[in-house]
Amino acid sequence: MECSSFVKKLAFVPAQWYNVLMKEYIAYEGERYTIEWYYTAKGESQPLEFFEELTAVEQQKLFHIIKRLGDFGFVSDITKFRNEGDDIYAMKPQPSRFLSFFYEGNKIIITNAFTKKAQKLKKQDKERALNARTDYIKRVKEGVYYED
Repeated sequence: MECSSFVKKLAFVPAQWYNVLMKEYIAYEGERYTIEWYYTAKGESQPLEFFEELTAVEQQKLFHIIKRLGDFGFVSDITKFRNEGDDIYAMKPQPSRFLSFFYEGNKIIITNAFTKKAQKLKKQDKERALNARTDYIKRVKEGVYYED
């Protein structure tokens, strides 16, 4: 899906986010962190696709967390943002979960997303985030992650 159609779906997005969303990878660029969607080598972004399927209210819940992280660098409420171990963090706009990690250069990369169905984070969801982090770092170091 092209970013322009993605933005059109988000009629509630404030004007200052519009230009940020037009960049393919960036979900939000804040004062402290730039938050990005993870893309596979095939150009697919599972967390972005998941996000696009959410209702406008659910999308707003995530953007509230993303904006707080991007602008201030933290969310003190563990019901909204929490370290899940192995330096994987969960953004928790109920009932969804968006797993992420911090990367050098003040970036937060959103690796995968799902609807919470159990009290505890499933091992497979965390493994997917860990694998995405490994892939992201490898491809960035090889200079092939970001398109010119």
